[in-house]
Amino acid sequence: MAEIVQQRIEDRIPELEQLERVGLFTKKEVKSIIKRATALEYKLHRLIVNKEDFIAYVQYEINILELIKKRRAHIHYQFKREEIEYPIIHRINSVFRRATNKWKDDVQLWLSHVAFCKKWATKGQISKVFSAMLAIHPDKPALWIMAAKSELEDRSSSESARHLFLRALRFHPNNKKVYQEYFRMELLHCEKLRKQKKELEKAEMDLEFQDQVSLPLCCCSFCPTEAEFVISLLNIAAIFDFTKELQDFILQDLQANYTEDSLTWDFMAKRELEAPGAGEELQTAKGRASDISRREEGCCQVYEEGVKSLNTEPMWTCYVAFCWERLKRKTNVQEIKNETPKNCQQLQYAEGAASVAMAATQLYSQSVSVWSLSLQTMMQLGSGDVGKLFQDALTRVNPKESLPLWQLQVQWSVANQTPEETEAVFKVVHLYPVLNHSIKESYLDWSYSTGGYKKARKTFTSLQENRPLSKAFFTRMIQIEKEQETPKMNSLREYYERALQEFGTSDDDLWLQYIQEELGPLGQPENCGKIHWRAMKFLEGESVERFTSRYTLLQTGHL
Repeated sequence: MAEIVQQRIEDRIPELEQLERVGLFTKKEVKSIIKRATALEYKLHRLIVNKEDFIAYVQYEINILELIKKRRAHIHYQFKREEIEYPIIHRINSVFRRATNKWKDDVQLWLSHVAFCKKWATKGQISKVFSAMLAIHPDKPALWIMAAKSELEDRSSSESARHLFLRALRFHPNNKKVYQEYFRMELLHCEKLRKQKKELEKAEMDLEFQDQVSLPLCCCSFCPTEAEFVISLLNIAAIFDFTKELQDFILQDLQANYTEDSLTWDFMAKRELEAPGAGEELQTAKGRASDISRREEGCCQVYEEGVKSLNTEPMWTCYVAFCWERLKRKTNVQEIKNETPKNCQQLQYAEGAASVAMAATQLYSQSVSVWSLSLQTMMQLGSGDVGKLFQDALTRVNPKESLPLWQLQVQWSVANQTPEETEAVFKVVHLYPVLNHSIKESYLDWSYSTGGYKKARKTFTSLQENRPLSKAFFTRMIQIEKEQETPKMNSLREYYERALQEFGTSDDDLWLQYIQEELGPLGQPENCGKIHWRAMKFLEGESVERFTSRYTLLQTGHL
């Protein structure tokens, strides 16, 4: 081993001599490099090697490269790169290859090598790394996509990128992401050809361009498609300004073959918002408002046709969601409710949105998503029937799935009802243990904002035995205590102790926070030893190791 290490150090001598000769490093620095490199080399040639030693070696060499780069800029010296940087880069690539051969399954290690090659190595080296990585990890579509993009962007090789995508599709014939990125790559290649054609004015480029445009669609015909995938291709095509015919082709396919999918109707309806408007009409504020209303009316007509053709819950959900989203864009809900000629169109739209929302809830009265969107629509409109609608919704849907509706009711009640009515809502929620897990923090926050510390503490006391409980519930009470003008350490201890009863076997972070609290200005540092002993006794599994290492960092002032 000593002979191998000695040989590798001797191999460094020419580059180190050059560094000293040209004034980039001093003699003392060169000696320091030799000493550090020798230690690193010995670690790499032990019988049992660690991945961390390889990473440390690479990082040290990269740091030297960065330092050389800075000093070159400082003294304005840009020569002898082949004799200085190239041997270092070659050595780093060699170490990376040894590491990835040893730990083939470590994808992050492979990607670190790729990142190094992109910054420091030749473009050809990147291809070799990707090729070796894909031979080991052909089951990961993201790596194929990354490799193909690298060929296109780093080496400007559309042919190599296409070859990689086709190989990827052999391994992943049903992967939509691979098809989408392949489609995008071919369009980027077409765009490049168009620019070349324009610059060179060569008529024979026309044929090649047409062939390249048709290729992605031919490939996609082998992919099991659905409306969402076809729409994604259409959106990719829309990025490019030369794809109108291609977009029309995809759109026709969507309308002909995917009308049984609500996403098709949703997409077609929203396209009406992009419909061109009359030039003169857009010159005035009134004209622009009229144009928007016309577009929205066109959307609603498509949705109406959709719910007649496809009377399903997802279809109605899309329709109600659209109404709610557009309603949120209206700047003044109060104006909408005023029946004046100025906002007659807005009034009609508001009435239409309410009608759609109510129709959806009648048809799908057990759907949480339909009720959620419909209630938000009615809340946005400021309807006086919202309270009754919440009651109707919560009696119809499955209680185990009703949490989103309770959260909405709490939000509405806080904004529109008296504190007594809001507290009554909170208390009703806690009759359903499966729901109240995430409502407790809201109840605590609301109590603090409306009644101050005393009410918050009272709420905490009444809820702390009402399981299930969340860590956030306890940490919020701790935060409230610390926000007081004179926080009480005994109260903080009470909250930490109660939280540890629930989460002390698994949450090492909670123990550390407790220790840090005792080390703070309010605490008693002598208590930390007892807390540490208890933590080691109660924590289980990996949390013990995490606690031990982080506690050591805390003691040394590094946490």
